[in-house]
Amino acid sequence: MHRITLIPGDGIGPEVALATRRVLEATGVQFDWDIRNVGESQITLHGTPLPEDTLTSVERNRIALKGPITTPKGIGFRSVSVELRKKFDLYVNLRPIKTYPNIPSKYDNVDLVIVRENTEDLYSGVEFMVSPDIAQSVKIFTRKGCERIIRFAFEYAMKNNRKKVTAVHKANIMKCTDGLFLEVANCIAKDYPSIEYEDMIIDAMCMRLVQYPERYDVLVLPNLYGDIVSDLCAGLVGGIGITPGANIGAEISIFEAIHGSAPDIAGKGIANPIALILSGVMMLRQLNEVNAAERIEQAINKILMEGKYLTFDLGGKSTTDEFVAAIIEKIKNMDIIA
Repeated sequence: MHRITLIPGDGIGPEVALATRRVLEATGVQFDWDIRNVGESQITLHGTPLPEDTLTSVERNRIALKGPITTPKGIGFRSVSVELRKKFDLYVNLRPIKTYPNIPSKYDNVDLVIVRENTEDLYSGVEFMVSPDIAQSVKIFTRKGCERIIRFAFEYAMKNNRKKVTAVHKANIMKCTDGLFLEVANCIAKDYPSIEYEDMIIDAMCMRLVQYPERYDVLVLPNLYGDIVSDLCAGLVGGIGITPGANIGAEISIFEAIHGSAPDIAGKGIANPIALILSGVMMLRQLNEVNAAERIEQAINKILMEGKYLTFDLGGKSTTDEFVAAIIEKIKNMDIIA
């Protein structure tokens, strides 16, 4: 039995969270869901979009599955997601990027992983007005921050049979900050002789990803570049609606869909739950429920390949419930993987 903090979120969040829960439970894996709320609905009740009992639940259970959350304007945190990363030092943002059948895309052979540093860089939030006409933001890299994210990338490559790690930087211009990142990457790469290693300047990296995405495997990047490149790569495979994500720390992990809360379609029963379901697949792998993870991913592949049950954003006419029911039927009729 796995006790998991489930944070449904706002907008379409509760719909895709319920869909994901149904799919995960269909594998036969036992869950004890500790359901906690965050977001705009909690401001009136608690004066904050991130109640203390939610933080306590995540800290106690050490693993959470989170739906999309609306960031309120002019009140509360800049972002609930960012605050959770800061609170629990979730220094890794992990995003697998993979092509799936019948998803509109210019490519059919993308299979790479973005490992983004999640706590430092310009996102440290150290910025101020020097004068009424000059704004300044401080870019912060630490050796510790560089070392742990780069080592995570190499360890991930080793554990998941990945062949190459590419460190992405702008050390030709920012010689102290990005220079430190590159120095650390060059040093750590020597500890992993079986993994091919290269470094790439960020602008060249973006160009080559558009030209030859099949050449890349694991990319490790500082926070700002990672934020931008992860969405660029999602665009290579059809968009953020099918892209899962995880925020991982030394003790706690939060798995989440990276798309928004889409309030314009909330309650209409047409939301695409693939991104959160695949985030649940990532969670299953961390829980060492590999068999269940494989079955869900195979079921999704079969549904997409057949093209009979697709949500509106994927070019079909199925509701969220119909799409989920089709996945569950595939899972239950699937031969168990040895």
